[in-house]
Amino acid sequence: MSANLTQLLSIMQQLRTPETGCPWDLKQTFDSVVPHTIEEAYEVADAIANKDFDDLKGELGDLLFQVVFYAQMAKEQGLFEFDDILAVLNEKLIRRHPHVFSNSDLKTDAEINANWEAEKEKERQKKAQSQNKQESVLDNIPLALPALTRAYKIQKRAASVGFDWAELEPVVAKIHEEIDEVLVEVKRTDLDEVEQKERIVDELGDLLFANVNLIRHLKANPEQVLTQANSKFSSRFKRVEAHVRSLGKEMGDCTLNELDAIWNEIKHNK
Repeated sequence: MSANLTQLLSIMQQLRTPETGCPWDLKQTFDSVVPHTIEEAYEVADAIANKDFDDLKGELGDLLFQVVFYAQMAKEQGLFEFDDILAVLNEKLIRRHPHVFSNSDLKTDAEINANWEAEKEKERQKKAQSQNKQESVLDNIPLALPALTRAYKIQKRAASVGFDWAELEPVVAKIHEEIDEVLVEVKRTDLDEVEQKERIVDELGDLLFANVNLIRHLKANPEQVLTQANSKFSSRFKRVEAHVRSLGKEMGDCTLNELDAIWNEIKHNK
């Protein structure tokens, strides 16, 4: 273990030492630290998206600190220690990469991916057996994942056992079907406002899930696709704002048609 890692573990232990440690760190629990872990993971992703590698170094350190924090709390409760985390990780990586660490016949990407999924399936089965419950291919997809990512993973798991369309046409047709079902609920007049909204939200969920399926079939990641769309819209919208200000106006002074014309001009000129 490197001197820096040894020092980090020592710092974490001191932060959690009763009476002499940090009051904030001492009152934390596994549950209370989770939101900070999620936030740090997003900050890592943001640094990578911005190609800010100096910042990335610090953000990765913050993310590592989350792991060390959990390990210290687990050690205090007699559950496991940091070294146990490393041991489990090392075993898993070696077992999942027989083409690297053993005399395996796996050569193509398809063979390697199939072996990877087979190993993960064995892990799910083992976990289900240890918990004495019926194993499902959808087990162990974290509830805390962003909804788009979770939908993507659910669909990939279902597809791994053949529950998937082989062609693009029915995927697109499903989106049109879901749009029609949304509009049917929007136009209904036989429901009270609360029930109608519930039905609309339900159909909107189906529509969004169907769009994730299209993105998956086109070999893209829905979180990345939407992140890129958000960035593109924000950039263009700020240019619209700047253009409006250059005319000596405020956004609220312009009609939607005027703003749309500016938007289209910016879009085409890029």
